[in-house]
Amino acid sequence: MKQVLDFEKPVVELRGKIEELKRLTEESEMDLSQEIETLEQRLENLEEDVYDRLTPWNRVQLARHPERPTTSEYIHAMFTDFIELHGDRLYGDDEAIVAGIAKYKGMPVTVIGHQRGKGTKENLRRNFGMPHPEGYRKALRLMKQANKFNRPIICFIDTKGAYPGKAAEERGQSEAIARNLMEMAGLEVPIICIVIGEGGSGGALALGVGDHIHMLENSTYSVISPEGAAALLWKDSNLAQHAAETMKITSYDLKKLGIIDTVITEIRGGAHRDIEAQAANIDKVLQKSMDSLKKLSKEELLEARWKKYKKIGDYTDLPL
Repeated sequence: MKQVLDFEKPVVELRGKIEELKRLTEESEMDLSQEIETLEQRLENLEEDVYDRLTPWNRVQLARHPERPTTSEYIHAMFTDFIELHGDRLYGDDEAIVAGIAKYKGMPVTVIGHQRGKGTKENLRRNFGMPHPEGYRKALRLMKQANKFNRPIICFIDTKGAYPGKAAEERGQSEAIARNLMEMAGLEVPIICIVIGEGGSGGALALGVGDHIHMLENSTYSVISPEGAAALLWKDSNLAQHAAETMKITSYDLKKLGIIDTVITEIRGGAHRDIEAQAANIDKVLQKSMDSLKKLSKEELLEARWKKYKKIGDYTDLPL
């Protein structure tokens, strides 16, 4: 059974009534076309009222939706000839990150992304999309390979954050993230990052140093989860909804702040409503990014990347 979010319940209930009337019309000789038409108009107005006026917390809920498309699904929909590569050549393979080489409209590219699971069994295998250090080192290995063979890099971001367990810390979680940040800043090939779900903390940023950063409309990108922020600031994780409204973590907030480049329109009701149509929306933005970045020389690419990150945020020189 599909999960229904609280704010969606009126829409789902009305949609169910319409389906029931259509079924009744088919099974009997009653003409209910006028009633169905009236309800469909009401449904359209209700969907507009609900989905076009989403709160930051509503967008957090959609970003976490268990049926939200994953990296693997977008790879299948947007790329051809994908070959997944495994391992960091240091410790092992991390299934929380999927990575490999593929073709994008006939052009060889490297595709890397966080990978959540669908269902409990796969989520356990994927560690709920929270990578260990070997996951980030696998990603970096393939980024360096892409740099060597002059392949553009496309990163899909969707994680609550890097795995905070003891074993991950023992294997150098913070060093792995920091090294990715440093190395990505100096790669001489185009890097395009797309936040497709949750972009949580350094775990997301480790795949997020790009020339262009795009976000799906109902995705989030933040230094900490709303629950974590509420627990730290107000000692009460139940205030997560209030935290989400004050943290500026939605795509539109981050576009205003200059953190991201493009807000990618989502299918009304969320990307999970139509994966193929959502992939097509992403594809339009991705192609535009790819076309503009391919025109730059290596020197121009690095200079533009440096300027991009230098202008993010404000700082003030203080007297000594």
